Amino acid sequence: MPRRTPPVAELVERARAGESRAVARLISLVEDESPLLREVMAALAPHAGQAHIVGITGSPGVGKSTSTSALVSAYRATGKRVGVLAVDPSSPFSGGALLGDRVRMQDHATDSGVFIRSMASRGHLGGLAWSTPQALRVLDAAGFDVVLVETVGVGQSEVEIAGMADTTLILLAPGMGDGIQAAKAGILEVGDIYVVNKADRDGVQNVTRDLRAMLALAERDADAWTPPILKTVASRNEGVDEVVTAIEERLVWMRASGILEDRRRSRARDEIEAIAMTALRSRFAHLHGDARLDVLAAKVATGATDPYSAADELISAL
Repeated sequence: MPRRTPPVAELVERARAGESRAVARLISLVEDESPLLREVMAALAPHAGQAHIVGITGSPGVGKSTSTSALVSAYRATGKRVGVLAVDPSSPFSGGALLGDRVRMQDHATDSGVFIRSMASRGHLGGLAWSTPQALRVLDAAGFDVVLVETVGVGQSEVEIAGMADTTLILLAPGMGDGIQAAKAGILEVGDIYVVNKADRDGVQNVTRDLRAMLALAERDADAWTPPILKTVASRNEGVDEVVTAIEERLVWMRASGILEDRRRSRARDEIEAIAMTALRSRFAHLHGDARLDVLAAKVATGATDPYSAADELISAL
């Protein structure tokens, strides 16, 4: 027998009161694209906009999960509530996340001030899941001070996180071949803070030097944020406090410069556009075999009109 879904208003109230099960239920409604999704988003909207969203990305093997866990511990030591979205590859069989949050971060599983959720990318490119923006809104509205978003770890294509987060951390590590090769192209362009993890290994100085040289080539305004390069050994919590300090300094700078407001407005614009495009694609999906489409196709085939004019006519008829 399927579970009864409590009224949305009740779920939101319970989530804001700190009930993890209610938060999890709301995110499940998001992931399942529930018919209640519009009602959920409307109920959450007045409460969102307070959390600092921090993206954590980098190539596989740099220690993203270990670093995320270490950051959670550092933030909890300051009394802040922390939400974590760990985006995992999808199972080819079930479509669910291949890796589980309880496996990744056992130390925080019983902490009521921490909520951890694994989300399946379900084939979505860019290192995130399609439902990530709405899931972030759930955690934001539920009162979490910081939300950490850990991406899949697919390499150079993970630039989408920059548009989703207020602050983006790029993780690198020595011993992975060419350090810059592991994070070149778009990845190097989106970072706000660079963290060389596993700094107890040989080659850390080379990675740091190469990274500093690459960043020096970037064109920046005189008053622009200068991304710091930090070293950590996340497995031993070494250097993690310095990363948290840099994140907080970045937040202060963004608020003072107006960048934070600009980023969040841009994020909302992208989300609206994505929802609108999804709705349009859904409407167009029903056109195959539609009489209007057949009539226009016949006109194009006989040369009575051109395909662009036919497309304009079809769009205006929707």
